[in-house]
Amino acid sequence: MRLRRIAAIGALAGVISIWLPGSAAQAAGESCNDQLPAGTPSYVVCRWLAKPDEALQVAMHWLADDASNLQQAEPYGSGWPGIDITCTDGPCPTGEGEAYDEDQAGPAEDGGDVVCDPPGTTCTVEPDEVEAAAQTPTGQAVETATETGLRVWINTELADDWKAGEQAFTAAIKNIGALAAQPGVAGIRFTNQLGYNATFTTAEDLTKFVTAASAALRETAPGKKLGLHTVVPVFACGGNTACAKTMATQYPLLTPAVIEPLLTGGKIDQLTLDSGMAPGYTKWKITAQEARRNQWIQVKARAWDALAQVGAEDAGLVGPSLTTAQAKTATAQRIVLPLEDGAATVNVWSRYVDAKGTVHGIPAATWAQLEKLEPLQRRLTTLYTPGTDDLTKLAKVFSQVYITA
Repeated sequence: MRLRRIAAIGALAGVISIWLPGSAAQAAGESCNDQLPAGTPSYVVCRWLAKPDEALQVAMHWLADDASNLQQAEPYGSGWPGIDITCTDGPCPTGEGEAYDEDQAGPAEDGGDVVCDPPGTTCTVEPDEVEAAAQTPTGQAVETATETGLRVWINTELADDWKAGEQAFTAAIKNIGALAAQPGVAGIRFTNQLGYNATFTTAEDLTKFVTAASAALRETAPGKKLGLHTVVPVFACGGNTACAKTMATQYPLLTPAVIEPLLTGGKIDQLTLDSGMAPGYTKWKITAQEARRNQWIQVKARAWDALAQVGAEDAGLVGPSLTTAQAKTATAQRIVLPLEDGAATVNVWSRYVDAKGTVHGIPAATWAQLEKLEPLQRRLTTLYTPGTDDLTKLAKVFSQVYITA
C-alpha cells in the first residue's frame, strides 16, 4: 500500500461522512448499541457516524447538481502530522533497499520471482503455461483491461474442483496460477456465494476448502491477493433477536462463527459481502436499506475490516429504466451509503442474464450517475465475462474488474 494513496482515499471517505452541515457532527456520540444482537460483549460499542435518517441526506448531498459537491471536495487537512508522505525526488523507498513508483505494483504484487521453500520446489507455473494462458479469452481480456487502466482480479470457482479430488483441484490451481501470472493481475477471487449455495453441507468441509485453496494459491500464484464472496444473513438483523435466531438456523454455514476464522491466519486478503439481503427481512419490518446498514454495523463492531479488506457486492442497479431522480436515489442507497457505513469497495454488477437468456444491464440514467462519481472510482469494482461488455466503457466508471475464468 502506498502511504500517499492511503491518506488521500481515507481522507476523501472521511469527507463524505463528516463535512455535511447538521449530520455527522451532530450525531457524534449517539449510541446505536440497540442494533447489536443480544450477547454482544460490553466492550463492543456502536455510535452513529450519521443517523439513518440523516445518512441518505448525506449521500444525496454529494450527488446533487450532477455530483458537483463530490467532485469539488478536497481531502480534509494537509496530511498526517509528523509523516512525510511525498516522494518528490523520485520513486518511493520500499524500506528494503529498493524503490518503486507509486503507480506501479509494490513488492510481491507484480508476480516477480519468489524463492521457494524448500529450495528446488516448483511453486510457480512454467513459462509456457503462462504464455498459453495469455492466448485464452480470459488472458486477452486481462491484457485489454490492463491497457485501459483497470486493476484486474481473476474471478473463478474452485469449490467444485476441490470436491472433485486432488487431480482436478491441482489442474484448476495450475490454470488459475497461469492466468494470475499475466501482467496487471492483482488478485484472485477463488469462490463465490460460499456457504450459500449447495456445494458444502458442513462448516468443516467449507473451512477445509478455503484453507486448501488459499495454501495452493499462495504457492502457485505468489504475491497475489486472495478473496472470496459470501453473505452473513444474521448481520442484517441488527438487534432483532427473532430474526437473528431464524437466520442462524436457516443458514448454519453463514454464521459469524464460521466465517470469521476464514479471515485469520492469512487465508484471504479480501472478503466481499453480498448486499442483496432484502426483501427476506420484511417479516421483521427491516427494509433493504436498514439491512445493509445493519450489516456494516456488525462488520465494524467485530473489527472484520482489521482482518481483511471488506467490500460490498450489489446487483441492484441492473434492471429496468429509471428516471434521473430514481437513479440518483438508487446510486446513493446502493453505493454511497455502503461506503459511508464502512465498505472498503462496492462491487457493482453491470449485467446479468436471466433464465430466459435475456441480458439485463445498468439503465442509462443510472450509468450517467455512476459516471459522475469520479472521486469514488477507486472504490468501485465490477464483474466481467470475456466477450461481453466494452472494457473501455467500464473503465470510465470502475477502477477494478473481476474477470471470470
